[in-house]
Amino acid sequence: MINFDEKRKSFHLKNNCISYIFYIMKNGHLGHAYYGESIEDDVSLENLVRERGCVLAPCPFKDNMNFSLDIMSQEYPCNGTGDFRDAAFSIRDEEGSTITNFKYHSHTIKEGKEILEGLPSTFATKDESMQLEVCLYDDVLDCKIYLSYTIFKDISAIVRSARFVNGQKQNLFLEKALSLSFDLFDSDYKMLTLDGAWSRERHLHEREIREGQTSIESKRGASSIFTNPFFALKKEHTTEHIGDIYGVSLIYSGNFKAVAEVNAYDSTRVNIGINPYDFEWKLEKNESFITPEAICVYSPLGVNGMSQNFHKLFKKHLMKSKYSNQIRPILINNWEATYFDFTEDKILQLAKGAKDLGIELFVLDDGWFGQRNIDTKSLGDWDVNFDKLPSGIEGLAKKITDMGLKFGLWFEPEMVNEDSNLFREHEDFVIGTPNRSRSYGRNQFVLDFANKKVVDYIFEKMSKILDCGYISYIKWDMNRNITEQNSQTLDKERKKEFFHRYILGVYDLYERLTKKYPDILFESCASGGGRFDPGMLYYAPQAWCSDDTDAIERLEIQYGTSIVYPVSSMGSHVSASPNHQIRRSTSLKMRGDVAAFGTFGYELDITKMSNDELNEIKEQIIAYKKYRETIQLGTFYRLLKGKYNRYAFMSVSESKDKFVLGIFKTLCKPNPGLKKIKLKGLDENAHYKCNENNKIYGAKELMNFGFMLETEFTGLVQSKDYKGTLTAGEDIGDFTSCLLTFNKI
Repeated sequence: MINFDEKRKSFHLKNNCISYIFYIMKNGHLGHAYYGESIEDDVSLENLVRERGCVLAPCPFKDNMNFSLDIMSQEYPCNGTGDFRDAAFSIRDEEGSTITNFKYHSHTIKEGKEILEGLPSTFATKDESMQLEVCLYDDVLDCKIYLSYTIFKDISAIVRSARFVNGQKQNLFLEKALSLSFDLFDSDYKMLTLDGAWSRERHLHEREIREGQTSIESKRGASSIFTNPFFALKKEHTTEHIGDIYGVSLIYSGNFKAVAEVNAYDSTRVNIGINPYDFEWKLEKNESFITPEAICVYSPLGVNGMSQNFHKLFKKHLMKSKYSNQIRPILINNWEATYFDFTEDKILQLAKGAKDLGIELFVLDDGWFGQRNIDTKSLGDWDVNFDKLPSGIEGLAKKITDMGLKFGLWFEPEMVNEDSNLFREHEDFVIGTPNRSRSYGRNQFVLDFANKKVVDYIFEKMSKILDCGYISYIKWDMNRNITEQNSQTLDKERKKEFFHRYILGVYDLYERLTKKYPDILFESCASGGGRFDPGMLYYAPQAWCSDDTDAIERLEIQYGTSIVYPVSSMGSHVSASPNHQIRRSTSLKMRGDVAAFGTFGYELDITKMSNDELNEIKEQIIAYKKYRETIQLGTFYRLLKGKYNRYAFMSVSESKDKFVLGIFKTLCKPNPGLKKIKLKGLDENAHYKCNENNKIYGAKELMNFGFMLETEFTGLVQSKDYKGTLTAGEDIGDFTSCLLTFNKI
């Protein structure tokens, strides 16, 4: 899958899906040649690359004014050598100079994939991948950069990272160290991003890119609720299922920056990596620094094709948990049922009711420790509140386990309340700048995870709870971004290392816990979706999508999330109606149908529900258990977003012997025309039977003509022909849904 052409000095990374070609330019730097659909092994480099200069462009050669780095497409551009676009890195030497000139030195090609030390990273066997490492060298600095490229056997993706290795000449300072950079031939693209705010995370937005820079970033110490570490560039006429698109994502949970930069000659530079904001890293002699891995995906099959490649890569080569390719247990979380106001008897009552309904996992959320009866107290005091729980966590967990349920527990290990024993005893554990006040957020401060003593302390406290052996699930929350960024353990030359060292501390705690407790399913959370990123997925194969559990808002959130992340990673619950966040009322059926396209669970007080509602939940759970493997582990397709006031999703099993179709209407219209929806990904030679209406459909019929949607209000009165879906003239009212399952016959 990787070939080096000695004559052309070019590298060709290729599988059946893609080709990625770059080469050694005449000045020793790396030039980018091609990234797209798979092309011939013997492709003419002369056809892909043409030297280009300009009367005003600086040139590295006195006798060749047609070769300018300011115009040529590059692979990992240097700083200060004639390219006025953004460089991929910046190194300052002891004299204060940031000029660099890294030239090709050597390369190695090997089967398989190495993981990164101290960082989440992709993994693969020798049969599944190959890795190229290109060494660049600056002899003035005595510094090397090792650029790593991994290509996978059957996925349209390249994974990249960079490793900076200082020599023995002097100390160096990294001011910028991106993970990925390459230049696309033209600028005929629109940018897709996932943006939002608390309770409306990862909404899909499209924007124009023009000459200059279009960027997204986080400076919050987390990948953040507001922007996700991903963007895509798609051709103007690219749709959900047709057309060229490039997607980039960063396997990182801290500050990031991603840029699409268009120059005056209509080429586009793609950059992504650690945000240079307030970043610097001191490289002493013989020390090294590794950037997080970045992923670039190409698909000629539109946005959904790109998404499927991300999903496949994450499930197969990023999520290291044993649960990455397993169905997830149906859970109930007590938070919206009780908030802080619970007793052991109340929890056991909820658990017994959950078991009777067919639920498989009970999760005890916030409020079980210290004097945690309000959110201003005891965060950080990870000692059981025996007034609430006389049996302790171990006793409670055993009682619930003996019922036949699994037991899960909530932690927020990175945070502390000012009113807590931990703060009173170890204020030095808290992030802050001496002689300056601290900003308040969510009534809590952030612990200094750049300090190993803090990480060790939290690990020991959590281990003491987890060692009981009855805990099967952890919800790891993180409810506040970082301000007054400073670790008192760092000297003045390393103060700007704080943000990166903080997230390395988070990864260290995750690594230790997941290694010690490999059978625990971890779910990440950050006020909902504030740290929903590939770095977290490495340790926690699912994440709480949003604190907003409203079914209608969740359609938009889960739609946007699926652009990059698989269905099995989306924590999704059925909550009460009216919804606790926005007070919208929706049917139990629609709430269940929306939550079905995720990990699926409940977050409401089942002890206050009617018998009819409880019976409906039982039926939901029985049905979901039959098709959850198809939804969570199958191939996911987005079919509608807003058109006809509807969303539509489908998941097809790997063998294509079954599929699930979900159709969700937000607002109704009176007496509209008939509507249909074309399905995707079926075995075109097969026929499928719909289990809900007993009708048989040809796959080609469903994919080429489509599936007819239910008739909306026509003024006629008719009866239902099967439970749960309305016939002609009866699909009336806002917020209706239809979940249909099909089997090949």
